Formats: sequence, structure tokens, C-alpha cells
Amino acid sequence: MTLYRWFISSIVLFSGLVPRPGFSQEGADTAKLPETRGSLLLVVGAEGTPELGALFRDWASQWQTLAEKGHLDLIQLKQAEPPLSDHDQLRDLLRQQANASDRPLWLVLIGHGTFDGRNSKFNLRGEDVTTDELQSWLAPAKRPLAIIAACSSSGQLIEALSGPGRVIVSSTKNAAEVNFAHFGGYFTAAMGAPASDLDKDEQVSLLEAFLRASRQTRDFYEADGRLETEHPLLDDNGDSLGTRSTAFRGITPIDDPQQAGTMPDGLLAHQWHLLPSTNEQNLTSEQRHQRDGLERQIARLRSRRSDFTEDAYYRELEILLVQLAEILVQKSP
Repeated sequence: MTLYRWFISSIVLFSGLVPRPGFSQEGADTAKLPETRGSLLLVVGAEGTPELGALFRDWASQWQTLAEKGHLDLIQLKQAEPPLSDHDQLRDLLRQQANASDRPLWLVLIGHGTFDGRNSKFNLRGEDVTTDELQSWLAPAKRPLAIIAACSSSGQLIEALSGPGRVIVSSTKNAAEVNFAHFGGYFTAAMGAPASDLDKDEQVSLLEAFLRASRQTRDFYEADGRLETEHPLLDDNGDSLGTRSTAFRGITPIDDPQQAGTMPDGLLAHQWHLLPSTNEQNLTSEQRHQRDGLERQIARLRSRRSDFTEDAYYRELEILLVQLAEILVQKSP
């Protein structure tokens, strides 16, 4: 994607079209955003210790700020009062939100995970929620869904919840990585950090935040002289396998998918943004739908490059790039 976004950026810069505004961590002009762009269900689990409780509240506060700036409806668990526990509140909210809208649903889990040898659990106040339960509650969901698991033992969520139209970010590669997961804090900060914007389009995608946070997690263990006990994964192609950040060069996947016939992970995740840029906001829903479809076509073409002669490949690529430029490049009034 870097190639064709560079191509489009070049058109903008050298043809006297709309100039690029500077990236601001405060976000773009949110006055242009619709009343709501979707929903963010923020779940903070059992704290374990007062120190970790304070840390989890800090992460949650950052997500609250991002949701407000991004014009997402923020949904949180209420302080549990019998007979409605955190477990039952989460069940009811997921069932309510599964198809409450066609706009995206973000599910953010902050806390601890555990593993009993068969099933992983996310620790709540009171009864914990199992991966099998989350799978059951989310099975009817048809709306676009992003799941951010800022917790240990979260890798099993990818196997259980992966599917079309879903982006899943886990802090660990499997359920057996049970130690405290630092990745969640790095990922939370990366979602609002200008330095995460690898393709310089003035917005941070889920993919870009994942790549930055994964690198920072590795750096943390290396600087501390410790063995890595968490290996974050991203899944957005529905193959239930997930991909490490080391499988990307920049935002471009460099490894073939593990399952034949599937696209590499990363494309859908790069189309999800909490704080959209001004250029992104200027697109209509139809233009955004067309843009996303063309990006998928380009990715598929690139994955099949060996099937074409060089001239035929670039002819096909040019057709798609021109169509994409016609959508994204808008002349000044």
C-alpha cells in the first residue's frame, strides 16, 4: 500500500491540489465528524493489585479520550450491583450491540487473562468470562468489529473470534502466555501518537498502532534484559491464525499467508482509524466504500504479481491507481 499511497500523495503535492494539513495528536477537525461513527465498549477487568488497578484506569482514561475525540459512543460496565454482575452486564451489552448498527463496534478488554489448560478467561470482578462465552455472544454480530485484547492469555481469542469484517489484536500469541501483558499500554498510547503514522496520511490505523506497540514491547524486554513473555498478534483476514509484527516491512506484509487463497493480514486493520484525518472525513460513505474496495483489489493484484508479465501487471495496477486517485484527490474549490 505504501507504493500507491505515495503515488497519490505525489499527485496531490505536484498538481496544486489540496495541501496536506499537519498531523496533530489532538485529532483532525472533529466538527466535521458525524454525530456518531460507531461504538466503543470499554471493559476494565479485575485489577489484581492496587498498582495494576491504577495502571488499567490510566489506559481506560486514554481510550475514553480517544472515543470522545473520534465521536464514538462510549459504553462501559457499571459498578456491579446484585444480581447483575460484570459477567452478565458484558453478556447483555454484547448481545445488544451485536447488530445495533451497521457502524463499527470496538471492543477493548483491559486487565488480566488466565488459562486453565483448555480455555482462556478474561478476569472480571466476580465471575470471569471465557473465550467460549465471548465466541457465543459475538456469533450473531454482523457489524464491523475490532477487538483489542490488552491482557495476558489473549491469543486464543484470535482462533475463537476471527471472521470476515473483524480485526483482532491480541497481546499474546496463545493462551499459555499468562504473565502480565505490557503490550496493552503501548498499544493504547500508540493509537493517539503521531509517531505511529507510518504512511504519513495524518491518521493512525489499527495496523500502525499494532506495529509500533509490538516494537516497543520487544524493546522493553530487551532493555530490561528479560525473555519476552508476550508476542502480540493481529488477525484481519479471517483465517484464525494471526500474524506477528515482524511479518511486515513498514505497513506492507512480506510473508505469504499461512493458508492458501487468503490475503495477508493487515489490509483491513489499516482501514480502521479512531481519529480520522481531515481528508478521510471529506470522503462520503460511498467514496470510502469504493476506496476500501479498490485497496483490496490492489492488494490482491500485488499478491498475484507472478501470474502477470511485467507490462500486464503495471497496466492493471495503473487502472486501479487512477480509479483510486479519482476518489481521493479532490480539487480546491
